[in-house]
Amino acid sequence: MNRLLSAEDVAALIGMTPDWVYAETRAGRIPHVKLGRYRRYRAETIDAWLADLECATMNGRTTKRRGAASTAPATARED
Repeated sequence: MNRLLSAEDVAALIGMTPDWVYAETRAGRIPHVKLGRYRRYRAETIDAWLADLECATMNGRTTKRRGAASTAPATARED
């Protein structure tokens, strides 16, 4: 079994800050393994995720940016 990476390891691997990795993980945009309150990352999965992002960019597809208008209908909140 391969060693799982921490957010700090992933941040160093991709050249981002640990805070960015944590935020993207919470938003569900980075594949991770949830171990109780901890989040860990498989190196192979991170490599595949990056390759997928790279292909998406090269094919003209982009991910939806934060704050972009949603096409989904709004749902009413129950208070």
